[in-house]
Amino acid sequence: MAAYILRRLLLIIPTIIGIMLISFAVIQWAPGGPVERVIAQLSGTDVSATSRIGGSAGGDAGVGAGAQTPGGGGSAMPSKYRGAQGLDPEFIRQLEVQFGFDKPPTERFLLMMGNYIRFDFGDSYFRDISVIELVIEKMPVSISLGLWMTLLTYIISIPLGIAKAVRDGSRFDVWTSGVIIVGYAIPGFLFAVLLIVLFSGGTFLDLFPLRGLTSENFDELSLFGKIIDYFWHLTLPLISMALGAFATTSLLTKNSFLDEIRKQYVVTARSKGLSERDVLYGHVFRNAMLIIIAGFPGAFIGAFFAGSLLIETIFSLDGLGLLSFESIISRDYPVVFATLYIFSLMGLVVNLISDLAYTWIDPRIDFERREN
Repeated sequence: MAAYILRRLLLIIPTIIGIMLISFAVIQWAPGGPVERVIAQLSGTDVSATSRIGGSAGGDAGVGAGAQTPGGGGSAMPSKYRGAQGLDPEFIRQLEVQFGFDKPPTERFLLMMGNYIRFDFGDSYFRDISVIELVIEKMPVSISLGLWMTLLTYIISIPLGIAKAVRDGSRFDVWTSGVIIVGYAIPGFLFAVLLIVLFSGGTFLDLFPLRGLTSENFDELSLFGKIIDYFWHLTLPLISMALGAFATTSLLTKNSFLDEIRKQYVVTARSKGLSERDVLYGHVFRNAMLIIIAGFPGAFIGAFFAGSLLIETIFSLDGLGLLSFESIISRDYPVVFATLYIFSLMGLVVNLISDLAYTWIDPRIDFERREN
């Protein structure tokens, strides 16, 4: 097993390099960039999709570069940047130096990967803060959504899946399957809007807050009050995100139990006079839950990194999903590449943990022997 773990860890290196290299190459061909963004803001043509950081982006960039006045006697030489006509070429050159575009792409990629190996992610282009501090600042929202959504999904879906397997083909199984499929078909963001209309001061009731992860007076509350306030804010976002996740886990649990129930060892256990409860939870449960429990780390990472952008936007939750989207729109490349590197690295490590979880749950599984 030690050799298998070592091989998997070594494979992470070329995998992460490949992910970053492909993404870096795509960015080189993508239209626009931080220099063009500053130029657009100076010329008043910036149409950023987000306004949170748009107001200070151009100013921060110009001051950071120590640039002279853009129109300060520049020549009329053609520029490779759209909208740069009439701007001082020296000002454009200083912007390139500030953003690192005075170096060739190969050198920039090698320099970036060298820094990332040391977990040095640099500073944001358009925010006066380091990338790692920015990620840590947004992390509580994404952890809250990912962790509680995964736990809520498992707590409800596993018992429901077992009940459906035991009552396979019954009226209970049919109508619960219908509810699950309908829930899966409804987009999470659309259900979020419906919840806001019904319960968050839309047209009907005003029971839940609409913005943020905590209230403004959170620090003044008691410990119990903080817990209540925290989950009060999380209720609607969690319901919106978990709606579709119930379907996959519930049906996977049901099918896994049905597959085990039909095996010979279950018939043997029943022939020995064991009760259905003893057969189900003493023999079937461990084997049937193998794929469910071992997939928990991967499910958490999926909930942590994916599918939360629209929910964060609708409920004004400032998490990693919204950060990544804003960074892509504003061409804040240090944040884009750093979050990609962190997410990819964590995803690869969690995949390894998921494989090890299989062997922990069922020691009969030996990945090292399978590879040989």
